[in-house]
Amino acid sequence: MNIKQTVFFVSLFFISSLVSIKLRAQSPDSTVMIVNKTNDFEITGDGSAVNWNEEKWVRLPKRNEHGEVYQTKIKILYSDSGIYCLYYCQDNKLTSTLREDFLDLYKEDVVEAFFWTDESVPMYFEYEISPFNYELAILVPNIRGNFLGWRPWHYEGDRKTRHAVHVIKNNTDVVAWTAEFFIPYKLLRPMTNVPPVKGTRWRANFYRIDYDNKTSDWSWQLTRSNFHDYERFGTLIFQ
Repeated sequence: MNIKQTVFFVSLFFISSLVSIKLRAQSPDSTVMIVNKTNDFEITGDGSAVNWNEEKWVRLPKRNEHGEVYQTKIKILYSDSGIYCLYYCQDNKLTSTLREDFLDLYKEDVVEAFFWTDESVPMYFEYEISPFNYELAILVPNIRGNFLGWRPWHYEGDRKTRHAVHVIKNNTDVVAWTAEFFIPYKLLRPMTNVPPVKGTRWRANFYRIDYDNKTSDWSWQLTRSNFHDYERFGTLIFQ
């Protein structure tokens, strides 16, 4: 191999390495979710607001081998006044008998969102909603795995969530359900790093539990022992 050939192959290797590095840098990080800004809009339960149209679905992987392999996915937006979430849950059977807010909804079919707004404080907000539109909204202090939720005080007016669900059927057979909800920043007081602005980062995770035959669960980020493993939450970046 002469000098010209050696220089050519060395240059080719260098260029290929740069391209490879660039491609890796452009690969999406599955632990990060970009949250786009929107104007406020009405909650319908089926995600029919045009504000959702440009947003991409984020799939929630199934985390155990039990039950059906249902498709589960979410969208998220934020406004000057709060956070919007939309869930799509494929399902053939609704296991949901609880007919009151602030019950143990996680013991039946449910979707959940956890928002940890400030990593310097071991406290996050948890929201759950059932296929029949019953909710659980709590603030959770978590001190080295010792945690318990606290219900909001003066949960009314502009501190109250807005939420709705929609059950999708083929004739009389259930095929899926959707849940849509809005969490006002005023409800999150006194949590810090709220409200978010462009460039703000929160930690978060999103879940689904289904009880067709055996308990099945889905999550955006895989936790170790339970859903309250906040050290394993992903990162939201507000745009």
